[in-house]
Amino acid sequence: MALLEWSDALVLDVPAMDDTHEEFVELLAQVDAATDDILVHAWDVLIAHTEEHFGREDEWMRATGFSAANCHTTQHRVVLSVMREGAQQGAAGRLDVIRQMAGELAPWFVQHAQSMDAGLALHLRSVGFDLETGRIGRAGALPAAPITGCGSAACSPATR
Repeated sequence: MALLEWSDALVLDVPAMDDTHEEFVELLAQVDAATDDILVHAWDVLIAHTEEHFGREDEWMRATGFSAANCHTTQHRVVLSVMREGAQQGAAGRLDVIRQMAGELAPWFVQHAQSMDAGLALHLRSVGFDLETGRIGRAGALPAAPITGCGSAACSPATR
């Protein structure tokens, strides 16, 4: 059984996000199934995907009123930093580090998608953000001040 399998529990009803997330799950499965001779390459492919994936979400957040210092973007930076460290360890022959990181990445991703990304998806829909054009359909729904939390109800100021 794969570390993580795509399921309805990960669907956010934002096709561009869902497609990217499904690709992440597939690439993580490829890392999990990789033999030692291709593990580092599979990990590098996952990192490249994740850089684009997180970069796109960070752009959407900036365009719709998230602060550059929000916890969602910060989590992206931290996870990518750890993944890059894994690549360095793997290149030095420490394949066990990559395998351990992959095992920890699976439950992290589920939690991240179901909380932070779900909050972002809701926010994008609420402001009418068109992911293809970058247009905001409901400019009046943009936050008056930059969002510094993750965008989910769990960390919004109104629920503290």
